[in-house]
Amino acid sequence: MRKFLILLLASYLIPLTSSAQSWTADNGNGTYTNPLFYDEFSDPDILRVGDDYYLAGTTMHTVPGLVILHSKDLVNWENISYCFDRFDFDDDAFSLRNHQEIYGQGIWAPCIRYANGQFYVYSNINGKGLQCYTSKDIHGPWKHQNMQGRIYDLSVLFDDDGKIYAIHGYGEVKCTELKPDMSGPIEETERTIIPEGNAVGEGHHIYKINGMYYLISTDYKPNGRTLCSRSKSIWGPYETITITADETFGYHAASITQIPPGEKYRIGQDGTKFGIPEVDKGATACTNIHQGGIVQDQSGQWWALLMMDFHSIGRTVTLAPITWQDGWPMLGLAGNLGRAPRTWLKPDVQSVAATERQTAPHAPYQRSEDFNGKNLGRVWQWNHNPEDRMWSLRNGRLRLQTMPAEQLMWARNTLTQRAIGPTSITTVELYIGGMKDGDVAGLGNINVPCSWIGIVKDRQYNRLCCFEQATNDTAKTTIAATDGTIDRIWLRMVGDYDHDRAHYEWSFNGVDFHRIGREMPLSYQLITFQGSRPSLFAFNHKGKKGGYAEFDNFTVEEPMADRSGNIPYGKTFRIINLATGKPMIALDHGMVHDTDVDDHSKATRFRLIDKGQGQVALQCEDGRYVFVAGYGLAGDVRLTTEESKAEVFMWQDYLNHEFMLMSMRTHQYLGKSPTTGSPYSMDFPGADPARRNGAVFRWDQ
Repeated sequence: MRKFLILLLASYLIPLTSSAQSWTADNGNGTYTNPLFYDEFSDPDILRVGDDYYLAGTTMHTVPGLVILHSKDLVNWENISYCFDRFDFDDDAFSLRNHQEIYGQGIWAPCIRYANGQFYVYSNINGKGLQCYTSKDIHGPWKHQNMQGRIYDLSVLFDDDGKIYAIHGYGEVKCTELKPDMSGPIEETERTIIPEGNAVGEGHHIYKINGMYYLISTDYKPNGRTLCSRSKSIWGPYETITITADETFGYHAASITQIPPGEKYRIGQDGTKFGIPEVDKGATACTNIHQGGIVQDQSGQWWALLMMDFHSIGRTVTLAPITWQDGWPMLGLAGNLGRAPRTWLKPDVQSVAATERQTAPHAPYQRSEDFNGKNLGRVWQWNHNPEDRMWSLRNGRLRLQTMPAEQLMWARNTLTQRAIGPTSITTVELYIGGMKDGDVAGLGNINVPCSWIGIVKDRQYNRLCCFEQATNDTAKTTIAATDGTIDRIWLRMVGDYDHDRAHYEWSFNGVDFHRIGREMPLSYQLITFQGSRPSLFAFNHKGKKGGYAEFDNFTVEEPMADRSGNIPYGKTFRIINLATGKPMIALDHGMVHDTDVDDHSKATRFRLIDKGQGQVALQCEDGRYVFVAGYGLAGDVRLTTEESKAEVFMWQDYLNHEFMLMSMRTHQYLGKSPTTGSPYSMDFPGADPARRNGAVFRWDQ
């Protein structure tokens, strides 16, 4: 039973950032910081053609579908193509008609290849089988062929002898030849190449390197790992090792929406039956980097582009260097294989054309939209196929005509884009003059549970409402009759996606914003297989074809996108260990230890010596420098008066004054055990998911 809460709408002003900067991994100093995108990009597959890199990713039930990004340096990307504008199946489910839907289905896990002078993108559509999209131009248009067959989550290899192989399956890995004209698989060729019981998972990426077949895959039983299998023959036998595990970059698993046991998720069901449980912040789960492809750059260096489950953002992409060890492509750097730096040197791509657009740090999408153009920006996607007769761009606004729907998740022609972290403020102007009785329009979050803020037209009254499915509650107030005094309202969602929470606000003037509803918990979930998605919607909850709503000046502000001041150059600061809460101290004895939380003596104060490209040396205020003797064991982190002996670290930025220090010499991290009482050492492989193993710090002044 819904509870309607009449709220006093106290003013709650959120200061706007003056910067229009969007998150980019490029730090502008020759380094990058993961994730590559602070928004969702699932199941990445990487391809290099000459000096160009292409990244294909999952789009599930949203259209346009099968997104393709382009880069010249593996760090800065741009959205250049989708393989199709809409699903070309007339089934009601692909268009949210007649209570049919494909949430958590649609098209996923693509494989992108280039051969015979054209691009190929393979993927699976639930219930329709294997699909292939081909084009001689990466920008399209793309030709669609339904290959059918039960091949999914696949990788494709165009072998030297002209044969085309598809690798697929979970646990029991299979190989099937494909017909050269892409009309379908050659069914009689299917063979098991890795039997069940060999600890191999899914999400395959097949390569032939120096005559050897390499298969990159990911497994979830009993925990997330990335594996590599290799063989001299495509048909096996294969040997398999783990090439990375437990690299979470210090992020714990997200809360995952739970459905009651034995109950199937139903669109619009009572959200109070959902559970969003507390997570074990020390567990890796599937937060570790996994599932993705590898690529060799022009200098000969290999890189892995893998995804990780990243809180309510969804799944994001990371870039990790590869070190070949005994013929295996191990993730990470010599001395610390299997782990990967959050911040590292950009690929040394010598032949990139030196144009400003290609070299200057930039985000993959233009997220804000004034709707003045003839087409929607590339960042936008529709929730299922749209009804094209019921939306338009006119007079500098987006018009959505209302169609019957009981709830946001059933609302057709809902326009969405990926939420951007770590924090962002999404604002839109809503014009309400064309709304009719029963119409509902506003700004929402397509997720499970969903939520929205908007206007509900009830006869002659306009009611401002904020609905949250998790509590099945609506906060509402009547703002005006239809006398023309109020024709628009500003709506806003303030998201803190690193901490899985958000709330809604509204304004009559676009300056003074008022909060409505509570701070809502957000989750990642395996129902839609997507993270949070800000959405513009309009529907009629009384079962009518109503009027219309218009939207203008959609803006996305990212207060934390500018990271230029995150490294505290020119400052003197204390270094607080997150595991103990105690500050670091330079002992007279010549070692680095910790001390009382209230100690602000000179020996607890440090400064950075800039070594360029994000690299620093650490100097105590008393003039001594931190260096590492021996193998970096406890007590090997010491102090010297000679700057030439100072250890050079790569600063690993964790935002909010948090960081790690990775030795450029050994690729291990500075840290101190929170339990043994030993002094600092340089033998930590990285952060644990809770950032409480002693290798993550916070600086304060």
